[in-house]
Amino acid sequence: MNRLSKAEALNLIKNADLKELGRMATARKRELHPKGITTFVVDRNINYTNICWVDCKFCAFYRHEKDEDAYILTFDEIDAKIDELLEVGGTQILFQGGVHPKLKIEWYENLVEHIHTKYPSITIHGFSSVEIDYIAKVSHITVQEVLERLKVKGLASIPGAGAEILSDKVRDIIAPKKIDSDVWIDIHRKAHNLNILSTATMMYGTIESDEDIIDHFDMIRELQDETGGFRAFIMWSFQSDNTELLRQIPDMEKPSSNRYLRLLAVARLYLDNVQNIQSSWVTQGPYIGQMALKFGANDLGSTMMEENVVSSAGVSFKLAKEELIHLIDDLGEIPAIRDTAYNILEKFE
Repeated sequence: MNRLSKAEALNLIKNADLKELGRMATARKRELHPKGITTFVVDRNINYTNICWVDCKFCAFYRHEKDEDAYILTFDEIDAKIDELLEVGGTQILFQGGVHPKLKIEWYENLVEHIHTKYPSITIHGFSSVEIDYIAKVSHITVQEVLERLKVKGLASIPGAGAEILSDKVRDIIAPKKIDSDVWIDIHRKAHNLNILSTATMMYGTIESDEDIIDHFDMIRELQDETGGFRAFIMWSFQSDNTELLRQIPDMEKPSSNRYLRLLAVARLYLDNVQNIQSSWVTQGPYIGQMALKFGANDLGSTMMEENVVSSAGVSFKLAKEELIHLIDDLGEIPAIRDTAYNILEKFE
């Protein structure tokens, strides 16, 4: 198969017929997933703190240390959330927070070890590259050492959060304190080389161009060629309510559903070496989340038992396991529950 070039991908974004894009992405999806199985994971987002010094303009979740509603969860509070997850058959926690200015590596080691020891059946999919980078800085150690020490304690996988758009000219405006694109890539490279696999993400719909989006896809594809360490790609649109960026650019238009499906299909075609593409029903709603399965997605993400970051920006879609099964079955595909590594745990035929 000839690889899609950057110029060809750009042309598809700008000019392709949407229905034709859907057909092309579905054909590629069928090559990778010929059994017609669409998966999801039963998990919970646990945001261990909302205290963050990075002050991203697109984020409505973060607080500063002295804010009245700033928090750090206690281990008992985290345990209670995991207990609730186990009651519904969950297998994974997506564990991340704000970039706390004072928490050092020892705090994170104790936390990961506590969860891994008390809940050995739960996979810890945690800590964005931005958090890992700052843990290293505040602890006066290397990123490599952070990853090695957390892996020993039980960290199994890291999420792709913090990527937004891998274009420094965009990042310098929407998140000027955040790590540069090449640092984000290198932290995932280091994780992959330690056999800590990860996901890749993209948040679009702020000030980026189509060319920036293609460059983002290309950086993901290049690292995947090198390491093979991305399990999945997840893409969502900027949720603007309550954000500083919307206050600065009040006439900013929300990306359309058409735009989401178009970019998703091109992602499926361009990221030919990434096995799984997730649908973001959390930001797009159940109908477009389901439609994404016709534009290259083969995974509905998670049941999202708890979600705090996107909901802070005014979006609060929630779906139970039975609803996800129905959305998949309704399109004639086979629903299945998976684990973090995309192993099938249960099929519903």
